[in-house]
Amino acid sequence: MISLRLKRPSWMVDSRRMRTTSDFQWLLLMFLLMYLMSQVNSQKKRTPRDLKCVTNNLQVWDCSWRAPSGAGRAAAYEACIENGSHSCYRLEKNFKIPALLPGDHEITINPSHDFGSFISKFTLNEKNVSLIPGTPEILNLSADFSTSTLHLKWNDKGSVFPRHSNVIWEIKVLRKENMEIVKSVTHNTTLNGRDTVHHWSWTSDMPLECATHYVGIRCYIDDPLFSGRKEWSDWSPLKNISWFPDSQTKVFPQDKVVLVGSDITVCCVTQEKVLSAQIGRTNCPLIHLDGKNVAIKIRNISASESSGTNVVFSVEDNMFGTVIFAGYPPDIPQKLNCETYDLKEIICTWNPGRPTSLVGPRNTSYTLFESFSGKYVRFKRVEVSTNESYQLFFQMLPNQEIYNFTLNAHNPLGQSESTLLVNITEKVHPHIPTSIKVKDINSTAVTLSWHLPGNFAKIKLLCQIEVSKTNLARELRTVTVKGVENSNYLAVVDKLNPYTLYTFRIRCCTEPFWKWSKWSNEKQYLTTEAIPSKGPDTWREWSSDGKNLIIYWKPLPVNEANGKILSYNVSCSSDEETQSLSEIPDPQHKAEIQLDKNDYIISVVAKNSVGSSPPSKIASMEIPNADLKVEQAVGMGNGILLTWNYNPNMTCDYVIKWCNSSRSEPCLMDWKKVPSNSTETVIESDQFRPGVRYNFFLYGCRNQGYQLLRSIIGYIEELAPTVAPNFTVEDTSADSILVKWEDIPVEELRGFLRGYLFYFEKGERDTFKMEGLESGRSDVKVKNITDISQKTLRIADLQGKTSYHLVLRAYTDGGMGPEKSMFVVTKENCELNVAIELLSIFECIVFLAVGFKISGFFCTFIVGRRQC
Repeated sequence: MISLRLKRPSWMVDSRRMRTTSDFQWLLLMFLLMYLMSQVNSQKKRTPRDLKCVTNNLQVWDCSWRAPSGAGRAAAYEACIENGSHSCYRLEKNFKIPALLPGDHEITINPSHDFGSFISKFTLNEKNVSLIPGTPEILNLSADFSTSTLHLKWNDKGSVFPRHSNVIWEIKVLRKENMEIVKSVTHNTTLNGRDTVHHWSWTSDMPLECATHYVGIRCYIDDPLFSGRKEWSDWSPLKNISWFPDSQTKVFPQDKVVLVGSDITVCCVTQEKVLSAQIGRTNCPLIHLDGKNVAIKIRNISASESSGTNVVFSVEDNMFGTVIFAGYPPDIPQKLNCETYDLKEIICTWNPGRPTSLVGPRNTSYTLFESFSGKYVRFKRVEVSTNESYQLFFQMLPNQEIYNFTLNAHNPLGQSESTLLVNITEKVHPHIPTSIKVKDINSTAVTLSWHLPGNFAKIKLLCQIEVSKTNLARELRTVTVKGVENSNYLAVVDKLNPYTLYTFRIRCCTEPFWKWSKWSNEKQYLTTEAIPSKGPDTWREWSSDGKNLIIYWKPLPVNEANGKILSYNVSCSSDEETQSLSEIPDPQHKAEIQLDKNDYIISVVAKNSVGSSPPSKIASMEIPNADLKVEQAVGMGNGILLTWNYNPNMTCDYVIKWCNSSRSEPCLMDWKKVPSNSTETVIESDQFRPGVRYNFFLYGCRNQGYQLLRSIIGYIEELAPTVAPNFTVEDTSADSILVKWEDIPVEELRGFLRGYLFYFEKGERDTFKMEGLESGRSDVKVKNITDISQKTLRIADLQGKTSYHLVLRAYTDGGMGPEKSMFVVTKENCELNVAIELLSIFECIVFLAVGFKISGFFCTFIVGRRQC
């Protein structure tokens, strides 16, 4: 197109100044110019114009132009390209040429038979060429209706391109009769010089049975070396997937498994009008599809119960439905652990983690794969909604110690895995030992045997034997045994006590340690008897008449008796003779022998079924002690502490005996022996009771004779007396009262007597009650008697012929005892009465002397009344 912009010539401008050119000349010039322009345009219409070139393979350019006006369809042209070879082509309207090198190229197009036409020249450069790929062709479109997935396949025809290029494919999916676009996506590939078939899959949010689905494709080649314009290809012809309904299924999808929280579309394909739709008990709005088909959209679906979630569509006289199973993919198996009980079979356990809410054919299946051997085992079970452990058994392989396990979990929603590399010889968790047996070696040792299933011939076992006695602490003994194939093991357990009931149980592990087995069942066993290891603990007392010696002994403890004691032999010997008593059967622990006051050695021997104990000896002689005082002591807690000075003359031992003070002689409750170098001991006994007085006697042994060193009375704990002293009035006068009281019995005193409190005050028996004796009342007199030997008290400075209330209480360090009271009336004061009567007689004599008769009458009256 030619564009002219006319300007007035300078001479015309000058003509304004000269004013010599006329208007006629101006018009003539304008007509001349218009004629020239029409001639030019006429020539252009007879010349080819608007040259355009495109390529679809980067190797050939397809060029075309607009033909001259009036040229017929069969008009021929000659096109020549100035490219070094000066190629010319005879053609009609367009031509194809090999792709030109970069740069500008001149193209001349000349009509072959139209001599009135003009030659057209064009400048052609790659930048003016458009790259428009050929229309793609879909090779195949298929569908997997079970998963609502479309599978697309096409050929990129890469063999026609000279070099590698990037390709962008745009794929669109349309649905229903109105061609609603539901998916548009790009897919990137690379041309590699050969034809390549590409695949693309897409899963629909709506089952494919619900509506017809269409797929189209186009492409865009992004060649970085091509400098021209790049454009999208045309869309391929649409391919569609249709489903032809049968008479059975109406609702889709059927028995679908979906992820909790996801959205799902369910449709009903029917020729009847659908009235409503429900999921569970919830109504859902209908989405209308082609024809009378409808769908519902379920959003954020919740986990299903084991039976699934029902979806129901209702029509006029029928219902159609399906079941949706909403759950979770399998969690990563947690706490995967593989170990063996017997080095024959490996047991792998794990925790499934979060429940999937899927059961039956949809539950999680597990596969345990061992990579070194390539072997695997499968596990499948009905999953429950608890975190219980699962387990699989894997047979051990010969000469393989290291195992590389992968546990795969799979269900319809996904899969997960957990791995474990283990040296199985270091992960042995033995079975429970069984068949425990005990066999005697001697009275202090036994052989313990047991059965432990497993082939441990190549390793060592570490076993713990628990040894326990009744009510005593359990002792653990550890033994190392070499593994064997026959699973039978034994160990020696020594340092036991004879004739003792032991309880044994066993557990084992391997070295290196992994886990202990569970403890075996307990096995009780009584060891055999042995000779008693010591003689009985003995003491002796002379009878009250001094004629018989009474020998006492204590039963031997179990660990010294070494068996059941059957009898005792008691004998006494002097320099002149030895006297033996008849055998005394157990459980009698006392014997009496008539002896004189000579020195004798008493011997006591205990016997069981195996033999006799060493004799226990004690001297009958008692060394007198003239300087002996009775002392007092109070205990602490459950015992009483006794101390004494060290005495080098005591060469044997010390004996402390004690008894209840209220018991009759001989006073023997128990005794205790302590070594001769001791200076104190604590006496404890389960028989001690608070408030009970006990006598303690400390004996020292020297030259085979015992001397009483200390006599002590004491209490474990002092209490308040339980009774008040009995007291009586020995004498009363007009101004005093003498009272006397008795001792409180020891059993009722319950502590060492520390004194008495005596209260008195005026008061009548029937009208007065003494209260608050200890409140410090001023009218109550109190006397604290701390001399416990005192048994009488005279209360002086009283008023004659007056009633007094008397109260007496005893107290110990344990508290104040109860009170005892009485009322006493003092006598009338007779000496005062006589003086008053004498004064009255004197007054009468005086009055008579003055002649007052009435006074005489008064005197007679007074004298008649004053009598004591």
